[in-house]
Amino acid sequence: MTILQVYVINNYLSLLVNLLLISITLTTERYEMNKNINRWPAWLDMIQGATGLVLVLFMWAHMFFVSSILISHDAMYWVARMFEGEPLFGKPYPILVTLVAVGIFTLLVIHAVLALRKFPSNAQQYQSINQHMSTFKHGDTWLWAVQVISGFFLLFLASIHLYQLMLNPADIGPYASSDRVWSERMWPLYIILLFVVEIHGGIGIYRLAIKWGWFLGKNVKQNRRRLQKVKWGITLFFLILGCATLQAYMTIGYEHQSKVGERYIPKAALEQTNNKTSNQSQQ
Repeated sequence: MTILQVYVINNYLSLLVNLLLISITLTTERYEMNKNINRWPAWLDMIQGATGLVLVLFMWAHMFFVSSILISHDAMYWVARMFEGEPLFGKPYPILVTLVAVGIFTLLVIHAVLALRKFPSNAQQYQSINQHMSTFKHGDTWLWAVQVISGFFLLFLASIHLYQLMLNPADIGPYASSDRVWSERMWPLYIILLFVVEIHGGIGIYRLAIKWGWFLGKNVKQNRRRLQKVKWGITLFFLILGCATLQAYMTIGYEHQSKVGERYIPKAALEQTNNKTSNQSQQ
């Protein structure tokens, strides 16, 4: 082996060892850096998004359930008894409604507390966000501001509604719900709650899709505009459905105000009772 070959091999081995040492050093530094990174904000953000998604989906399902009054009194009665477990257990258990209300209220509080982390907390932050909104005039920034304001009202209005359900889980039905809306004068709160929850939920699901890149594809700008149209379309649909549903409950409550407290009896059960009474009288 010549001196030149020995020299080349030595330099090659030396370079290899140096590269290995550099790699070990960089890996160690990266590990130490990652170890010191606080991952809690990311986890809290994921929890906030997950709770918001669950609440929006529940809100939409809830709207379809309560709008069953537009089909018939019997349809709404069946939905109410379904949530009380009557089709499964053979008789209604209103405590199930209370448990659902407690669960939704818990998710609402968790979501609200986590969302408060992103609210401006002092005058300087409010001034900065106002300057940012005035300078950039970006539509999504204004949506964020609307979501902050609607979320503030939503926490209080939804809490009142859920508190009622927790204490009076059995007062759900064509007559009971209508009496609450009209005779107990809850319709003003429900009108405000309807618009607040639909606007807040629609913006929330849109911003969640943008944040995680859902349905954006390769053409981000075009698909972003499409998502905005879909968002407003869904919001408008549920607002129309909600207004029609609330109007139906108000009408029933107005017609039933002289019999407040009376519970609705399905037609099938009423016919069965009448048949039994007729048979007993004939005997």
